[in-house]
Amino acid sequence: MTTLTARWIVVDIEGTLTPTSQVHVVLYDYARPRLGPWITSHASDPVVQDAVAQVRALGGLAADASVDDVVAVLHGWMDEDKKIAPLKTLQGLIWQRGYAEGDLVTEFFPDVVPALRTWHDRGLDLAVFSSGSVAGQIASFSRTTDGDVTGMFKAHFDTVNAGPKRERESYAKIAEALASKEIVFFSDVPAELDAAAEDGWRTVG
Repeated sequence: MTTLTARWIVVDIEGTLTPTSQVHVVLYDYARPRLGPWITSHASDPVVQDAVAQVRALGGLAADASVDDVVAVLHGWMDEDKKIAPLKTLQGLIWQRGYAEGDLVTEFFPDVVPALRTWHDRGLDLAVFSSGSVAGQIASFSRTTDGDVTGMFKAHFDTVNAGPKRERESYAKIAEALASKEIVFFSDVPAELDAAAEDGWRTVG
């Protein structure tokens, strides 16, 4: 048996803490019909404005493209499971509302919360690196089948504040933010584990 020592435990979410169906079925199906209405009803929100502008630019749309055109691009990205920042931002806002109103509840694998609590109680610091937005991460941890677990986590990272999950530079940026190289990363994606290992992290698949 290999014993890992660490100061920080960094975890992925989809496929690691939760079944992939939690995202691809439950959360995606919740967000899909709400994207257009959300963009329309929050048209004056700077965060939404910036996300929509990014979608138009990245999707090859005109700067004044309609909401329907923007939503069509977003739905296409969802169908292809693209990890694109403006999509994750808009999804995160919608999921945040869904969790707050009790429409959504996160279901973890049975061994997840006991493990997190054990590490936390032993004095290890816990953080998340997920393609889902930080707002979405916090919202999803606030209402779970095991209650509110947000208090166990000290840091949250996504593709906006850290970078792509399959690039070494993203893990170097996180390590700098955590002021540590004593990190173990848990993920179900080999390419992510490889990128973390390139920066000197210990990894668990």
